[in-house]
Amino acid sequence: MTESVYPRPSRFVLCFLVFDVQISNRMKGVRDWVFSQILSKSLASPSSLSGGNSFYAEEHRIQNENFNEQGSDHSASSAIPSDSSNSSNVDQSNHHGSSLQLVSDTEVDHYQDNTNGRQKDTLAKVEDLQVKFFRLLQRLGQTQDNLLVAKVLYRMHLATLIRTKESDLKRVNHSSSRAQAVASEQEAIGVPQLDFSCRILVLGKTGVGKSATINSIFGQAKTTTGAFQPATNYIQEVVGNVNGINITFIDTPGFLPSSTNNMKRNKRIMLSIKRFIRKSPPDIVLYFERLDFINAGYVDFPLLKLVTEVFGSAIWFNTIIVMTHSSSAIPEGPDGYTINYESYISHCTNIIQQHIHQAVFDSRLENPVLLVENHSQCPKNIMGEKILPNGLVWRSQLLFFCVCTKVLGDVNFLLKFQNSVDLGPTSSTRIPSMPHLLSSLLRHHPISNLSGIDDEIEEILLSDNEEDEYDQLPPIRVLTKSQFEMLSEPLQKDYLDEMDYRETLFLKKHLKEDYRKRKENLLLTEQKFLNSDNPDDQQPPPEPVLLPDMAVPASFDSDCHSHRYRCVVSDDQWLLRPVLDPQGWDHDVGFDGINLETTTEIKKNVNASVVGQMNKNKQDFSIQSECAAAYVDPRGPTYSMGVDVQSTGKDFICTVRSNTKLKNIKHNIADCGVSLTSFAKKYYVGAKLEDTVFVGKRLKFVLNAGRMEGAGQMAYGGSFEANLRGEDYPVRNDNVSLTMTVLSFNKEMVLSGNLQSEFRLSRSSRASVSANLNSRKMGQLCIKISSSEHLQIASVAIFSILKFLSRRKATRNVVKEVMD
Repeated sequence: MTESVYPRPSRFVLCFLVFDVQISNRMKGVRDWVFSQILSKSLASPSSLSGGNSFYAEEHRIQNENFNEQGSDHSASSAIPSDSSNSSNVDQSNHHGSSLQLVSDTEVDHYQDNTNGRQKDTLAKVEDLQVKFFRLLQRLGQTQDNLLVAKVLYRMHLATLIRTKESDLKRVNHSSSRAQAVASEQEAIGVPQLDFSCRILVLGKTGVGKSATINSIFGQAKTTTGAFQPATNYIQEVVGNVNGINITFIDTPGFLPSSTNNMKRNKRIMLSIKRFIRKSPPDIVLYFERLDFINAGYVDFPLLKLVTEVFGSAIWFNTIIVMTHSSSAIPEGPDGYTINYESYISHCTNIIQQHIHQAVFDSRLENPVLLVENHSQCPKNIMGEKILPNGLVWRSQLLFFCVCTKVLGDVNFLLKFQNSVDLGPTSSTRIPSMPHLLSSLLRHHPISNLSGIDDEIEEILLSDNEEDEYDQLPPIRVLTKSQFEMLSEPLQKDYLDEMDYRETLFLKKHLKEDYRKRKENLLLTEQKFLNSDNPDDQQPPPEPVLLPDMAVPASFDSDCHSHRYRCVVSDDQWLLRPVLDPQGWDHDVGFDGINLETTTEIKKNVNASVVGQMNKNKQDFSIQSECAAAYVDPRGPTYSMGVDVQSTGKDFICTVRSNTKLKNIKHNIADCGVSLTSFAKKYYVGAKLEDTVFVGKRLKFVLNAGRMEGAGQMAYGGSFEANLRGEDYPVRNDNVSLTMTVLSFNKEMVLSGNLQSEFRLSRSSRASVSANLNSRKMGQLCIKISSSEHLQIASVAIFSILKFLSRRKATRNVVKEVMD
């Protein structure tokens, strides 16, 4: 990023307060409280000078409760408009009444003696600036009842408290009241002459009304304007005096609309502006844009990005967005009705602000927005001042905002607050969630093998002695639909029960035969390998197999994109296919990710597997992979080791884990494991113990416990699970599982329970129930029902359509109320 030419940003005094604060051990009372409030409430976060009421209400409440020495009784309004162009002109509901203490003539004379000394101290200079600010408020017709005035005064007071000494606290607490009294006296006699100047840089595209706005501010034609061609061809200073304020506008040539050919010209203009303002930087920047040109197709992001690159991100601290042509006709909304003026302004403001956030890579920035109308037919009030459709006088508003920004910048410079807030992506180191790392450690990692045989299912099948029962069943006659309907209801039920029973036995027999064939093939392959004279002989390649098509979401396109996801497997070890993304950005190429899976046998009883997925789009690149290797001893333990890599932004999370599974007892399996996780140069170590007990073929108990430690944090946890399977498992996956979990992190313990069940409701429908509840009184209940009956499917579809229509109607009513 180019180094900024703005050495002292003036828009946010509080943004820079916390970083250079040095607390002396002698400081007591108010100063200690101020420091604690700054650190606890994060007052240093960038906030708009004319932002919403949430920030101001908190500041104003603190000011009322703790700075009563000023004698003021501020109170925030209960409703402050969100539009930043209007918020500065809104009066609070509770007026100050007597907002300032009565100041005696002696105090005023003492104040003048202090300020007329041979060499003023910093506090005296701040007091002089307060006097100037109060004089400017009187000339601009503003009072302390104004929201923006109260915010500026509060920030000035808070900044002075932080930099002042303990002996001067009383002087600081009464400085505002004295400054207002002195300002009233000086304005009454007109002596001394007000010395306040402001340099303003104007930027924007050509034809947006920069020069016309300068002429409107001075009330005379200071610069040349043009409606159909650029009127400013070089950088020039326009100097004038408005209400006693010496204003210098730096008028610049307009930028051309964003395009490849115009970017070079725009950059040359910006570099010339940067050289021009290097010796005398501006106090404020006005960025112009036409209100009637802002819509959903607003594409000035490249121009805003170029401004940030050339001038530096600090330029946006001092920038006020100026929208010209603010009296233009408001477009119609999607329903055909004219949009409310305030809603339209808020919409356009959000569009520009979002583009600025993208240009600086920071969403904390909030720029004030002012509306301008330079047309000669613009309505005027009785004083002859141009007013906007919302009734505001835009000229005095613009001057008032510039004065407040300049005053805050001067206070920031006098008290020597450094700009320690940098816009851009936050560079703070992220810390992974310890509970998440612990749950990942406790999660069961299955060990893949080439045979595809699950040891647990194999043991259940081989222990079943009903292998010949299906062959011993007597033959049964299969009835047609008409024959079945002729039976009575009891006979129909008995017939269906018999068919279900035969189907279950057939599936169980088929599954047993499949497992036996796999095991025999594995033993045969090993025997051939041992008896072969030349082990390097290559086996004939397997025949290619076409994988089934992916379920592509429904679309109104004339062509079907399923052919892009078709994949042919020509190798028995590698499986490579695209990843379906229904929300893909590119229509021509419907996938932006690739999935890779492979399993291979390194040596006898030593298997390795790799599973990975890579995703790449126009902006982001992510990768996830799990690599594992395992040694399986048929009569002893199983050792496994894995490496998991996952990308998160520009960093990677790498986890190395190792497990040992012991099966010394027939119905008991013990498991222990350790893991090491690396992320952002920090390391996290974890360990776990797990024990599984089988009671018969249907009941299983799992108990585990683990601990994760790293980066000065520690988490403990464990769970107990009871799983009851159905009578026909594994042919039919009916089961009920109850899990109790405990987690301790940061001296806080959370207990949770989880119930999951899956069962058949009837021959054509299934149900799945999931429920969980924790000690924080948070929970979830999910019920899913699937059916193959056409009537039930139709009823679900009708219910979904009716619910969608009701929501759509409710949304329309809400939108209509907002528009009205």
